[in-house]
Amino acid sequence: MRSALLATTLKALFKIRRTVVIVGPPGGGKTSIVHQVAHDLGVPIIEKVMPTMLVEDFGIPMPNPETGELTYMVPEWFPVEGKAAPEGILLFDDRNQANTDLQKVMANICQARTLHGHRLPDGWQVVSTGNRQSDRAGAVKILSHLANRETELEYETVVEDWSEWALTNGVPGVAIAFFNFRPSLLNAFDAKLDRNATPRSWTEGVFKVMGNVPPESEFECFKGAVGEGPAAEFSAFLKVYRSLPDPDMVLTNPKSIKVPDDPSTLYALCGALSERVQRSSMTNFVEFINRMPPEFGLLAIKMAILRDRMLATHPAYGQWATVNGHNLI
Repeated sequence: MRSALLATTLKALFKIRRTVVIVGPPGGGKTSIVHQVAHDLGVPIIEKVMPTMLVEDFGIPMPNPETGELTYMVPEWFPVEGKAAPEGILLFDDRNQANTDLQKVMANICQARTLHGHRLPDGWQVVSTGNRQSDRAGAVKILSHLANRETELEYETVVEDWSEWALTNGVPGVAIAFFNFRPSLLNAFDAKLDRNATPRSWTEGVFKVMGNVPPESEFECFKGAVGEGPAAEFSAFLKVYRSLPDPDMVLTNPKSIKVPDDPSTLYALCGALSERVQRSSMTNFVEFINRMPPEFGLLAIKMAILRDRMLATHPAYGQWATVNGHNLI
């Protein structure tokens, strides 16, 4: 299930407070989607990372000196009816790495919606995330009675969805252009490898590192985050990107720049131009992309509009769409 559909489905299931588990390979952005859904719904979210938790983190018995009985003290983070907000999401992250004792507690919260007698508010939904056992990421077998109380949704990473997120979250244009050129490398997870290319490792280990370390050590840093093969391909693409004609020159005088023939250079140029174009240069931008092969002109304008949707109100975009609008469908 792609990210947009997953988010829409989560919002629909929130209305009936159906318990959900989102399953997919490591580093794909499962947890981020749940946080975004909570933000869109305007409800609080409480996230607990299951591999770091003990059964005692869900409550401990305390003696009552007046009655001589034991009563459970629940943790301050657990949303208790009458104390917590009336609606929210309780997120158990990496629930597939929880031991059986923790899974039993989770199963009770999912079904009875109580923790040691303290009730979860009716407006709260329980959502979990987890990797697959085949990913060799520490996932364990899930107790059948816990699995029976959840709706499992399988998440897949798609370049178009990731690109839309990246363009609004400060990811460099070269990165988005690269994955349009080599989409299979966005999430090339292989459980047999020590280092894997995933949206998380690319974002945190490559794009945030790029330009912040000496050029001589960039490849080694990239390799240490996503593995040697993907790092080598991105480094080669980055070299092409950095040798492009000045994008500002293209946007200032589009007729003076020759349109390249090499596909990798065209992808890189699409990223550079879409990252720089403003309303003031939109006319020149459209003039130049009209000289590019149609599929690259379409890519450049899609990336530009995703970055700044106001560009779609410019007359030059309207003129382009009149001729090429059928390609946007």
